Amino acid sequence: MPQRIYMVIMDETDEAKGALRFASRRAVRTGGAVHILALVPRQQFVAFGGVQATMEQETRDRAEVLAMSAAGSLASESGLTPVISVRQGDGPKVVREYLGEHPEISALVLGAAGGSSPGPLVTHFAGIAGQLPCPLMIVPGAISDEEIDRFS
Repeated sequence: MPQRIYMVIMDETDEAKGALRFASRRAVRTGGAVHILALVPRQQFVAFGGVQATMEQETRDRAEVLAMSAAGSLASESGLTPVISVRQGDGPKVVREYLGEHPEISALVLGAAGGSSPGPLVTHFAGIAGQLPCPLMIVPGAISDEEIDRFS
């Protein structure tokens, strides 16, 4: 049986951490792996090209540090070494491109915010779930780590 690969979109939110926790637990239980994708949004146009380049590099560096930190936590807690990718662009478009480049991914795991809106990625991908090349798993943002462990 092929290895199950769970893809997580990493950012600084608690719901992303919950999605990573769920994906890593599932990967351990199924003998699978985790891909972490950190998104770097495109910066708004700044009149001075050097300033814009510096801002974009700082944003990319912050995303890389976040992804590496998440990978370190994942490795220490579960023993898994994830595949890490940092990409710049429109979130939904970048995620769809990544899924197209990696047909081995078994599931896209997203964390939903606990408030009135689940967040832009969850809203987008839940709306097109039937068109995705893999199942979409949504981890509720209001559940505890213990509940995530129990469900995964």
